[in-house]
Amino acid sequence: MTQTPDNATSSRPARSTQVRMAARPVGEPDDSVFELVETDLPELAEGQVLLRTVYLSLDPYMRGRMSDAKSYAAPWQVGDVMQGATVCEVVESRSERRAPGDLVLAYTGWQTHAVVDARHMRSIDPAAAPISTAVGVLGMPGFTAYAGLLQIGRPQPGETVVVAAATGPVGSAVGQVAKVKGARAVGIAGGEEKCRALTEELGFDAAVDHRSPTFREDLAAATPDGIDVYFENVGGPVFEAVARRLNKFARIPVCGLVANYNATSAPEGPDRLPGFMNKVLTLSLTVRGFIQDEFVAEHEADFQREMAAWVADGSVRYREHVARGLENAPEAFRGMLSGRNFGKTLVQVGDDPTQA
Repeated sequence: MTQTPDNATSSRPARSTQVRMAARPVGEPDDSVFELVETDLPELAEGQVLLRTVYLSLDPYMRGRMSDAKSYAAPWQVGDVMQGATVCEVVESRSERRAPGDLVLAYTGWQTHAVVDARHMRSIDPAAAPISTAVGVLGMPGFTAYAGLLQIGRPQPGETVVVAAATGPVGSAVGQVAKVKGARAVGIAGGEEKCRALTEELGFDAAVDHRSPTFREDLAAATPDGIDVYFENVGGPVFEAVARRLNKFARIPVCGLVANYNATSAPEGPDRLPGFMNKVLTLSLTVRGFIQDEFVAEHEADFQREMAAWVADGSVRYREHVARGLENAPEAFRGMLSGRNFGKTLVQVGDDPTQA
């Protein structure tokens, strides 16, 4: 079932289209995991606003929240609306905080419209940057890169920083921020086209294709002085190759392990943990997992100021991979998890009023 959202701020839609989690996925989330439904919109209570979704952010962490395995956050329940950050336009308001036409960053999830408390959102200035960047390079993915790299990785001028999934929204920002700080940036990506874009478009010093049969040799050639910082968001065979190149006192911020998110069994082969723990000891490695909101209170203001300036002056560039229509969100989600995206994955749910 699909519904064309009513995008006019002057008329109030009666219903919202939602994507709900119909079942917990086993492996890759197929279409049976998602349910597209329509639901009536309630009247506004005092202090509430009606939001129209313009852009929906798709992020790898969502796959973990669909599982009932113990993690850093509570799992979603079957029947829940799929959650996620959104760029929205206020359609109707019963709050002095917001007026129709305001653009906001909210957390309304996979739906065309939502009624929410006006306090639970942040203003977006469309004059500062394209509004989609509020869930990309100037939003959670950009902050993940900024906080994890600078607070855990702490790259020094001349050091070598390596990041996997380097054409994703986090990885691409990691490499470019490393360059701003005077480090050498090496990106790992899948395919020649992505690797070429890393060096030619995003300014990385080198790029390595993890699909190449000579990946390990290519990584060694790209890191002749070893690796001082490895920003981990993939895991799997990529990490095994990187571990061979780590220098003494190397730092490893760990923000994700996307290679394992659809796994249904443990990886085959010998147990490599003892060997890695030996490296942790003998090389004095720092390995620190983190969730980006750990750093928000102390570093969000600095991020907003610095990253906005770097984007404005071209020091940090970004790409967006945009699917159109809420009904296409499940396929876009699968594509992101399997690496078919380049840049930040978004679903354009409704008309962008800044592009009218």
